[in-house]
Amino acid sequence: MYEAVLQILRVGKSLELIMSSYQLLIDLDKHFPQVFVSKSHELVVVDEAWSPFAFSSDVASNESRAAGENSSGLLDFSGFALLIEELVEIATVENLRAMDTKNLRNMLLFQYLVSFLEGDFLPRKTMYAETMNWTILRESFLNMLLGSRRINYKNLMKDCLSILCGLSQVYTGMSDNRGSPENSNTKPSEDCNPALAFALLQVGKSTCIAMQKFLIIIMGLDNSKKNADMQGQTTRADGVRTPVVEIVLDELTYNVDMLLPFLQAFNQPKWKLEIVVQYFSKYTTKPSVRTRRSNGPVDDATFTGILNWFSSSTGTKSILKKISIQVIQLLLAHGFQALLLLSSQNIEGVMDSKEETRESSLVEICKSMICAFQSLKRTNEEMEILPISKEALFTAATILSMN
Repeated sequence: MYEAVLQILRVGKSLELIMSSYQLLIDLDKHFPQVFVSKSHELVVVDEAWSPFAFSSDVASNESRAAGENSSGLLDFSGFALLIEELVEIATVENLRAMDTKNLRNMLLFQYLVSFLEGDFLPRKTMYAETMNWTILRESFLNMLLGSRRINYKNLMKDCLSILCGLSQVYTGMSDNRGSPENSNTKPSEDCNPALAFALLQVGKSTCIAMQKFLIIIMGLDNSKKNADMQGQTTRADGVRTPVVEIVLDELTYNVDMLLPFLQAFNQPKWKLEIVVQYFSKYTTKPSVRTRRSNGPVDDATFTGILNWFSSSTGTKSILKKISIQVIQLLLAHGFQALLLLSSQNIEGVMDSKEETRESSLVEICKSMICAFQSLKRTNEEMEILPISKEALFTAATILSMN
């Protein structure tokens, strides 16, 4: 039954059938999970559970490889990569507004696959945190997907980032143009299907959210793999994979136009703050020698430490030589927002005690934030403060006034 429903999602022409098949797959996975933590707190993996992924053999036909699926209609990992490539093309205003059910099918298929991968990964991650048994995560579909030789991992991650930023720009632009028909580049045709048009826009938004989830679980896997590597639990069979955070940083560094849409779309505070801090660290710290057992940033950089770089005119001038003042403002403002959200989660007991907000008082961070912008203004008197920076400074000043 699962395969029949998946096939409808992949080739269906009717809007009702496409949406219903997607929702049915989501509901089935919720009611019959293939991986879960039992009441006795043990990891249960249902071996006979259905999966949308098929492990194609090396002797599979060229036609099957090109299609990215086997005879049953399931996807192999190369099929997932092909789906991502098609989503890159969809992530534009023109293509998203095209009345094409194929675009709708592809976006919903991606959302379902992310939901499936997340459902398989999160229970494993929970048990790994308690047992520190790397095998639990090694056997996850996510780890097998990213380690597959059938995909180009770095290109896949770059495409995912392009989709996230592309969809972010689409919906930010639509929001900015709301109520201004003259700013719209496309007009609906007379034979436009209103239901399909609405579905495409809403599914496009949820696809942007799903892409963020996909990147977040990869970051979680990378972090766990780094810990397992440091403990000597990994082997050559696990391979060496560049952490997705480093790929994101490289792309944002060399393509500054992606920075704003990424920061607008990516709102997970822990990883957003990590990316902001590591972005600054590329220019404020000396590179460290790495070994296999010390993979990842060696320095213990924090957002507070970054703010301290702006406490002197020398530090401020040094950073301004390497990063534009607009980019600095965006990074500081979004980093501050992420830190505030982490702080509120700490108060609610959501985050653990290792978060930076427990190391430095929020009041001190607010003072450092204001001082950083004052230092920027002194160094560059012509600096125009961005709207998001004004919001961050107003928030910092408000917090200080309350203390």
